[in-house]
Amino acid sequence: MERVMNVVIGLLLCAIVPASSVIAAVPPKKVVIGISKIVAHPALDAVEKGIQDQLAAAKISATFDLQNANGDIGTAASIASKFQSEKVTVAVGIATPTSQSLVNTLKGIPIVFSAVTDPVKAGLVPTLKGSKKPVTGVSDMTPVKQQIELLLKIKKIKRLGHIYTSSEENAVVLAGVIKQVCKDLGLEYVETTVSKSAEVKQAVQALIKRVDALYISTDNTVVSALSSIAEVAAKNAVPIMSADPSSAEKYPVLAAWGFDYYKMGRATGEMIVEILNGKKAEQMPTRFMTRTSDVDLLINLDVAKKLGVTIPKDIVKSANKIIENGKLSSK
Repeated sequence: MERVMNVVIGLLLCAIVPASSVIAAVPPKKVVIGISKIVAHPALDAVEKGIQDQLAAAKISATFDLQNANGDIGTAASIASKFQSEKVTVAVGIATPTSQSLVNTLKGIPIVFSAVTDPVKAGLVPTLKGSKKPVTGVSDMTPVKQQIELLLKIKKIKRLGHIYTSSEENAVVLAGVIKQVCKDLGLEYVETTVSKSAEVKQAVQALIKRVDALYISTDNTVVSALSSIAEVAAKNAVPIMSADPSSAEKYPVLAAWGFDYYKMGRATGEMIVEILNGKKAEQMPTRFMTRTSDVDLLINLDVAKKLGVTIPKDIVKSANKIIENGKLSSK
């Protein structure tokens, strides 16, 4: 009997040891960050890079599923469905349309939006203070009035042209703001709309003879076609004021005043890190880029020279990015 008991105890010990070993060997849950951006252009690419760098700086080992909707709402919806089926840890929407697709599709997955002008009007969150759903993020509401006032200090104009995407919520919101600012400043507002980037060049060509300057907002579809806009504007000696300094580093616009989108990506990454560390997305208010260092002013002296425009010295001095003789210098 004693011998039988010893055998039974031995077998039980053998069974227990492997079981405890298996428990100890369970790897930590894999972190997958799904990022869906509406289109590729310098500003949105900078947001994407900033997010990745912030998670690396926080020493979080994550796999990134980087998706580009190429300006197509149907593709954005497909990406959202992909993230749901693969159960990504956190889903990120860069720009309004992709963020809307994520919010409309995902269940049980935290969502962080970035580079969204008005998340409330876009239907992402009910208030800027938080949401019942696990949705939060960073807004890029741009200082439209100050941008247009800056343009007026550089060149006196009477008619301001604006192109925007009629199907993009943030673009429609900004169009309303720009129209009101023009009214307040005594400017004639001349607009035209597009539905995709392939239409932008033709829209500019139809508009260019009727305006003294162009204002380019943070409309992703339009910004992605900035090379075409700059080409048409240059041929007609029409200055461009842009809200996207990142793209203005590559394409010839007179001036650009707006957010540093790489820093916006880092700020978005901070929110993702907080969520991964246990914070509830629904309890996190929408964040805004409010520090002076978050904003860039780029002045292109080469474009000014071609246009015959003399930029006031105080404006040149206040710029932290200057293009001259084909070279970009930063302060």
